[in-house]
Amino acid sequence: MTARRATEAPSHALDGLNDRKLQRQLAYVGGKWTAGSGAASFAVTDPANGDVIANVAALDAAQATLGVDAAVAALPAWRGLLPQARSAILRRWFELILAAREDLALIMTLEQGKPLKESRGEIDYAASFVEWYAEEAKRLNAESVTSHLPHAEMIVRREALGVAGIVTPWNFPAAMLTRKAAAALAAGCTVVAHPSSETPLSALALAELGERAGLPAGVFNVITGDASTLVGELCNDRRVRALSFTGSTEIGRLIAAQCAPTMKHLVMELGGHAPLMVFDDADLERAVDIALDAKFATSGQDCLAANRIYVQRALYPAFCKAFAVRVATLRLGHGLDDTTDIGPLMHARAVAKVQAQVSDALAKGARCLVGGAVSTTGALFFEPTVLVDVPDDADIMRDETFGPVAAVTPFDTEAEVIDRANTTEYGLVAYVVTDNGARQLRLGRALDYGMVAINRVKITGAPVPFGGVKQSGLGREGSRHGIEAFTNLKYLCLDAA
Repeated sequence: MTARRATEAPSHALDGLNDRKLQRQLAYVGGKWTAGSGAASFAVTDPANGDVIANVAALDAAQATLGVDAAVAALPAWRGLLPQARSAILRRWFELILAAREDLALIMTLEQGKPLKESRGEIDYAASFVEWYAEEAKRLNAESVTSHLPHAEMIVRREALGVAGIVTPWNFPAAMLTRKAAAALAAGCTVVAHPSSETPLSALALAELGERAGLPAGVFNVITGDASTLVGELCNDRRVRALSFTGSTEIGRLIAAQCAPTMKHLVMELGGHAPLMVFDDADLERAVDIALDAKFATSGQDCLAANRIYVQRALYPAFCKAFAVRVATLRLGHGLDDTTDIGPLMHARAVAKVQAQVSDALAKGARCLVGGAVSTTGALFFEPTVLVDVPDDADIMRDETFGPVAAVTPFDTEAEVIDRANTTEYGLVAYVVTDNGARQLRLGRALDYGMVAINRVKITGAPVPFGGVKQSGLGREGSRHGIEAFTNLKYLCLDAA
């Protein structure tokens, strides 16, 4: 972290905000906006041009503990509220998020780089989780159990776990926060959230709106600063009873190990590396549309991105040609430009990884039909790329890409492609494009993934359980299962003699 001084002064890049109070640069602890120790801060930059758009408070380990202290102190009153009261506050938060949609989208585009139209979509998505869990707060019903003992009445109910730690990524800085926090808050938990240091401004703006909505002091805290320091404190603190993390499988393993001594409830949404399988009975134009959307949203920086595109051999030449033509039309640029389709990657490490994967694939026999290099648009822009004839031993076929590079390869039989798709440590989502109804059902059963999308890309939302199997995570987010993750089951046995 640099030694810049954290202030609330507006930056030039965010002058377009209608509500300037949404530009928060201090952490939010116990209902107070808090500077780093010694006013330490870190710079948040626009990845499209490198401009510094904010200097955000860098808290230390002791200040992270103060966030947990505040959450612990606020827990009894928050957990003790009637569910209807928690629901009303969450409903108000939802309404304020929608009212601030344009400002929140602007903040997101400036700190994350995605096109403004995608940022607006994410704000709507983020708000939907708050709305959903505002309703689910009223539905954590107790259940009676038919007694197996004489003169006994049995009840099972769900109770809030306690303090929940939440760690969110930079690629979806608003939606990943609300999907976790709204569920925890609805259950009666209090929250200490750590947003990615690349994109903390969205979380701080949501904290500002949460305060306006009536979230009591200490119920929702946002600690900003070095991840290894602050997240480590959340992992080690026995008072934090649940930890929800979205990020890489590698970091997820480290967090799980660090949480083991305190036996926390874990919810983890980790790496994806999704396969997309196009069968030769599919409509070509529709298949290309699906592949384009599944690969290039958020510049390919999405755990749901289709990283391995398998096309049945009879359709393969036509698909490669049509897909390359479409990818070549995608426009790189700043997210505030209405014509932009692809924004920058988040940091130089991402660019280096994409470059290395492209070079490795070409060295192993792949061909590049479109793109393949860093763009002249800027240092963090990589050209939308189509690689074909990519062998299975190429790095890009074995490790998540997180960039705008599509790897395409042929297959012959259904059994073959199922085996190739399943031969990975990941299991988040798989995409299938086929008009054969029986095959749709077979693939839905055979693919070892938590989610399967058939003939479409958009499948997520507040009512559905989001999550993967194998090394792609633990637990589910969204739906009623998302709120259950922040609860304990308690069994009561009453003597009725």
